[in-house]
Amino acid sequence: MDSIELSQLIYPDITRTPEDYEEMYPPRELPEGAMVTRLGPSPTGFIHLGNLYGAFVDERLAHQSGGVFYLRIEDTDDKRFVENAVETIISSLGFFGIRFDEGVTEHGDIGAYGDYTQSHRGEIYRTFAKWLIAQGKAYPCFLTEDEITEIRQKQEAEKLAPGIYAGWSKYRDWDKDPEIEKEVIERLKAGDDFVIRLKSQGTPNAAGADIKRTTVTDAIRGKLEVPENFQDIVIIKTTGIPTYHFAHVIDDHLMRTTHVVRGEEWLPSLPIHVELFDDMGWEPPVYCHTAQLMKIGEEGNKRKLSKRKDPELSLSYYRDMGYHPEAVREYLLTILNSNFEEWRIANPEADIDEFHFTTEKMSNSGALFDLDKLNDVSKDVLLRIPAADLAQFLKEWSEEFAPEYSYMFENMDYLTKILDIGRHDKKPRKDLIYARQIVDFIGYFFDESFTIQDQYPEEAEDDIAVILSDYLSTYDHNDDQSQWFEKIREIASSNGYAAKPKDYKKNPEDYKGHVGHVSTVIRIALMGRAQSPDVWTIQQIMGEDKVRERISSELARH
Repeated sequence: MDSIELSQLIYPDITRTPEDYEEMYPPRELPEGAMVTRLGPSPTGFIHLGNLYGAFVDERLAHQSGGVFYLRIEDTDDKRFVENAVETIISSLGFFGIRFDEGVTEHGDIGAYGDYTQSHRGEIYRTFAKWLIAQGKAYPCFLTEDEITEIRQKQEAEKLAPGIYAGWSKYRDWDKDPEIEKEVIERLKAGDDFVIRLKSQGTPNAAGADIKRTTVTDAIRGKLEVPENFQDIVIIKTTGIPTYHFAHVIDDHLMRTTHVVRGEEWLPSLPIHVELFDDMGWEPPVYCHTAQLMKIGEEGNKRKLSKRKDPELSLSYYRDMGYHPEAVREYLLTILNSNFEEWRIANPEADIDEFHFTTEKMSNSGALFDLDKLNDVSKDVLLRIPAADLAQFLKEWSEEFAPEYSYMFENMDYLTKILDIGRHDKKPRKDLIYARQIVDFIGYFFDESFTIQDQYPEEAEDDIAVILSDYLSTYDHNDDQSQWFEKIREIASSNGYAAKPKDYKKNPEDYKGHVGHVSTVIRIALMGRAQSPDVWTIQQIMGEDKVRERISSELARH
């Protein structure tokens, strides 16, 4: 039996050829230099920051070049499949502004290069596996787990590289030994379990010995010297399902992917993928291995973001906390391209899509993720979003994640005015960060969430009732800001407080305190907090009735 007959025995039902699929999925007609990128998440139910990080790179490369960005679901590991995970992937990435040109959608596939779900592409993988077997580049292997373990133990004893490869694979050269050939044929006909292994052309090496190397140009890391693969890796499992290594090579070629963005944890697999592309006779895509997302740990050392330790790794964290997608996207650019922050300073009002993203400016030594930095970026981004749009964002966030705040959205004009406080000042206030922080920050505007949180200043503790009574009796909602503050000064002076803080500082023995202590009493009675935006402005938004009600209520307590 020759290799062609063996391939027919294994896959008698496969009638299509690789040429048929080349014709079905021809090269894309795109402008010169256009990139075709893909995101290929597994439907495990956990969509994380790394997915968004990579997707952002994919999206920028494709759309800046006039190319195509598509979503492919890589579900060859059926043990990890989670119900509704695909919908979660699509909705989570969509929330953060990731838009696919083709691929899997909630309503079915779009695009001419599908099916875009790997579990639906079995016949395609079998066709190419059959072709590799017919070419003598792959073979069926019946080794059991026990036999593989025994092989590894012998290799360790001889200080050889572990694995199944030339010299250690019983079925690799099946056609050179009549007994093994007979066994292979009989076991195939009997329906015994087997895998398909790649017949690697690499030269086996002893552990620690010099290894042949191959040069690969990475778009982020430049020229890489990677060891030649010599392992006879599994390309089709006993279930008939392809391994990731095999499936992604077939799919990236047929879907005409030009650039593959993935984490540096895939670097050890690069030699396998290079050999697979070479065996298939295809030009490999340009690989872009991104740096791992790191953070500063409790000991002050860098470490990888951990699913177990770091809730911020999950995209659900940002949605639940209510980070605006534009803030997260902008922050990601600060860690993706080293020149972005300089560009933002020069273009403070520009849309981030105007920034020219390049792989050359990406770090290859670990991207440091910092929540504090994200919060700082978020403050600036929210300042550029109109208050009415921000109010609508909060409303939609509350409906999904925090319905207990529904009372804040009964009057959207009122909310918009609240969110607009201080945003147009000469030195704009940057009080707003993310939804949960915002609803807490503005909570004092609403009776449902108003509480006295801070203590009154010690200097004015004995005069709280007097100060509030005087304030209530002199309050005129029509006063402008200067008239209003002048009345505060008068209340302060008439009750033994310095009208100016500097006077108190100069002669503290002459005064109970200063006007700042008096105004803080009023601020706490109205807002429940010692720190807040401008009191006069807040009162104008609250309205006279609420101001008088708050002061009267607090006065009654004292």
